[in-house]
Amino acid sequence: MSLCLQARQLACERDDRWLFEGLDLDIKGGEIVRIEGPNGSGKTTLLKILSGQLTDYRGELFWNGAPMHQAREHFLANLLYLGHAPGVKAGLTPLENLAWYQALNGEKGSDQQREQALFEVGLVGFEDVPAGQLSAGQQRRIALARLTLTPRALWVLDEPFTAIDRHGVMALEAQLVAHAQSGGCVLVTTHHALTESSVLRRIQLG
Repeated sequence: MSLCLQARQLACERDDRWLFEGLDLDIKGGEIVRIEGPNGSGKTTLLKILSGQLTDYRGELFWNGAPMHQAREHFLANLLYLGHAPGVKAGLTPLENLAWYQALNGEKGSDQQREQALFEVGLVGFEDVPAGQLSAGQQRRIALARLTLTPRALWVLDEPFTAIDRHGVMALEAQLVAHAQSGGCVLVTTHHALTESSVLRRIQLG
């Protein structure tokens, strides 16, 4: 897969304060790009701008060389965004949550695919338990199952390691590296100290 997300002279103001300005970014396949900075420096805001969720900013975005307003459909077809909150419905089971995610994306999928995705995040035996009865870490794993279930080239992840245990952290790190090594790209914010690797790059805000 080949991808390139670019930002030129990106700037964003909140509460009469510039979070960042004059920001130029070139983000390509084969990378894990960690957005770093102190609290309030605009890390989550930047991820939301780059993933097309916020439009209140200055500057330009490009996808594979084309202005974002022209390439938006193709960009969204290659994007998977996971926010800081797991985003699961408490009254639905893990299987039902994944089916709901797929329906939102116009995908049908199968229970077999969803069960495999839950297996890979360590939720075997919890497939039919309402998400509201699961721990915070287990709810996070439901969201992370989407990385396997819905193949996308560009992953934008806001604090994906929150609430998961040591084994889950190691498995997720390996998954991020494998995705980058296969040509995909990961944009991530995290308080977790990522293991140094040849595919890891850092961008500092604030």
